Amino acid sequence: MRRKGGTVAFVLCGLTLLLASLSFAISVGAVAVPAGTVWGVFLNRLSPGFVEQTWSQGREAIVWNIRFPRALLAMMVGAGLALVGASLQAVTRNPLADPHLLGISSGGAFGAILALLHTGLFLGLLTVPLLAFAGALGATAIVLAVSRFADATSADRLVLAGVAVSFIVMAAANVLIFLGDPRATHTVVFWMLGGLGLAQWDQLIYPLVILCICGAWLVSRSAALNAMTVGDETASTLGIPVARFRLVVFVVGALITGVMVAFSGIIGFVGLMVPHVVRMLVGGDYRRVLPGSALVGAILLLWADIAARTVMAPEDMPIGIVTGLVGGVGFIWILARKRGA
Repeated sequence: MRRKGGTVAFVLCGLTLLLASLSFAISVGAVAVPAGTVWGVFLNRLSPGFVEQTWSQGREAIVWNIRFPRALLAMMVGAGLALVGASLQAVTRNPLADPHLLGISSGGAFGAILALLHTGLFLGLLTVPLLAFAGALGATAIVLAVSRFADATSADRLVLAGVAVSFIVMAAANVLIFLGDPRATHTVVFWMLGGLGLAQWDQLIYPLVILCICGAWLVSRSAALNAMTVGDETASTLGIPVARFRLVVFVVGALITGVMVAFSGIIGFVGLMVPHVVRMLVGGDYRRVLPGSALVGAILLLWADIAARTVMAPEDMPIGIVTGLVGGVGFIWILARKRGA
């Protein structure tokens, strides 16, 4: 009962912090906007005339057209990467597993760069997400094939295979950049470092749908993920088709990561660090770890984006730099804490 009460308190505190973080993220910037104006614009968009308009059209455009979609994209990307990281750590039984280390992010980047510099948007707005997913799925297939070819079936060696494939795929992505239009390479390199500045309302539907469907599927498989953390033999005795389930989780992770990478670039350490923090707070049961990871991931990336927009204002620092710095330091602290435990 105490654990259940603690979980409820964690969720309530997390949702409150998420809402406050969202409000603050939209308020701060080169043009400061009061929180009352932020939510006044939001309410009037839902129901015109609900709140008396006391702000200028320019501020409304900044809030609604620029900062709101950017903040929502940050929440979705943070939640998605954290969900993938937690799931991969369960099925590989490796605390270092995350979409970046296993090469999934690199594959998504390869597909997105291919679309941006070479193929063009031949499928419209769906081109980049689809090619990013194809790249992420291809990198996942290569990792699994390499691990099977090298007989690297253990969790540790699977991660090593992912790191090796990640280097190879990023080398191939750099070749695409080298061969691409020099006038576009600066934008692509900035995008590879991670950024949310291109968020638009009409594109948010794609990451939202993928996050909702795939996230709901992962949460519904919490019991199987719990069993996988114990070991393949235990999971098999519980009737779980271990190899097939692991493959499906990899494919679902590739889909989430590919779509998120397509809209945000490569953002590291979220999928690696967030599940560790959540397990310290709510325990190891994946019925709590997955929703908690999504919540903490959304909050973390919101604050990373706030830092990216304000540390070097008016310049917009790539968000991947912020998550890499904070995530690296935070993970070292987690390792030191576990060593002393």
